[in-house]
Amino acid sequence: MTNRQIDNRIKKLQELERQRKEIEQKENELKAEIKRDLESKDIEELQTGNFIVRRKTIISNSLDSKALKTAFPELCEQFTKPTKSKRFTIA
Repeated sequence: MTNRQIDNRIKKLQELERQRKEIEQKENELKAEIKRDLESKDIEELQTGNFIVRRKTIISNSLDSKALKTAFPELCEQFTKPTKSKRFTIA
């Protein structure tokens, strides 16, 4: 590809990213509106004509790696492995 072709693709990519962000913002606004309605009604589930909307409390347990590193640094180092990845950026 020529530099001009890459520039054009980057411009198209930036426009798509802008549109995606705009759509995500609208999506989040609609979700927040529905969540507020459920909260104001103090319910976790609502059945409409076509949909069932749920907002349930989920409890999950996760490892506190910072506390584990503080309490057992040697153990953490023993079971820590490096990962390799590549990052794609456009500036």
